[in-house]
Amino acid sequence: MKAYIVEAIEEQKDVIAEKWLNELETVRSSWQVQKMSDDLYKTTNREFLETIYSNIEHTQAKLVEELKHFSDRIIRMGWSLNYMTEGLQAFRRTVLDTLFHMDTTNQFEIMDQIQNWIDPIINEIVRNYSGSWEATVSLQKIALQELSAPLIPVFENITIMPLIGTIDTERAKLIMENLLEGVIKHRSAVVLIDITGVPVVDTMVAHHIIQAADAVRLIGAKCILVGIRPEIAQTIVTLGIDLSQFPTKSTLRKGIESALHSTNRKLVSVDEEVGGEL
Repeated sequence: MKAYIVEAIEEQKDVIAEKWLNELETVRSSWQVQKMSDDLYKTTNREFLETIYSNIEHTQAKLVEELKHFSDRIIRMGWSLNYMTEGLQAFRRTVLDTLFHMDTTNQFEIMDQIQNWIDPIINEIVRNYSGSWEATVSLQKIALQELSAPLIPVFENITIMPLIGTIDTERAKLIMENLLEGVIKHRSAVVLIDITGVPVVDTMVAHHIIQAADAVRLIGAKCILVGIRPEIAQTIVTLGIDLSQFPTKSTLRKGIESALHSTNRKLVSVDEEVGGEL
């Protein structure tokens, strides 16, 4: 930046800061930072102001390093990207307005220099926010994938996969992968697919379930579909979906009883067992 512009900014530093902080009050009322305590709000804004000022003559590497540190903090504090960009635009206007009153002959050069100073800061802030969002979305996606199709061992050689929510093609692929990996990992002889929490079973969903059952059967395990509610049964019949290739049960309990029977076991009540011993 031109030396005379840097000197002018340094000379009017306090004036610019006061004007900018006053203008931020209008911006603040539109975003969540209004919920923050005044002391923390003012302290953070002054810290941001010092970060901006310190980057008048810093290299790009230094700018990236300082803004990354600051961005991480304000993202954790919940400051929105819109507030940050609006605040920087307000700072740009404040600086230009102050400098234009001091120098009316070099306005185009001043505007160009201030633009080259503020734009990289805005770009870096946006980049840091975007990176944070992408990381958050990625972690959430992984967590949802882990929770969306779990395979739960309930007895030796018997596992359950409870399905909740809509099943699309991407999720069906995940169900298939988890089923096959889980059957091998848990050495399952019987897998119960519980669709109690699936709101709609249409032709596509049924196709995915049949594919999953076929895949399980190919690796030597048996698949039982449980949670067939009356309305689901009616839909299956109406659509002409053929589920005769593997057993179906209306409830999870009946499914578990069937699975135990398939592995030469059964549920016995405590009273019945004690009575037998007596």
